[in-house]
Amino acid sequence: MLKALEKTLGIVSHAAKIADVDRSVHYDWMERDEEYRKKVEDICEIKLDFVESALHKNIKSGDTTAIIFALKTLGKKRGYSEKYEIQSENNVVFNWLDENGMKFDG
Repeated sequence: MLKALEKTLGIVSHAAKIADVDRSVHYDWMERDEEYRKKVEDICEIKLDFVESALHKNIKSGDTTAIIFALKTLGKKRGYSEKYEIQSENNVVFNWLDENGMKFDG
């Protein structure tokens, strides 16, 4: 199963088919076998590295969507975040700056 997870970059359903193992067995191993779980977590880190590399490649090529995504996720401290504003019936305004906190104006 671990080799199949490596081939599929951690996609459980596809790996289970390759390894001819039921998905529930994988989740049982994740819960009961610490060594197995750690190896699966390592595979997930490899997947994240792969995806980050692809993102960086797209940013280098000037992909606007990739640039915006990176700024919204990595550049929050510099003000690159979404702002959501909701106004209630009694004209109280709530401004959400990001998932790290809420600014209350009103």
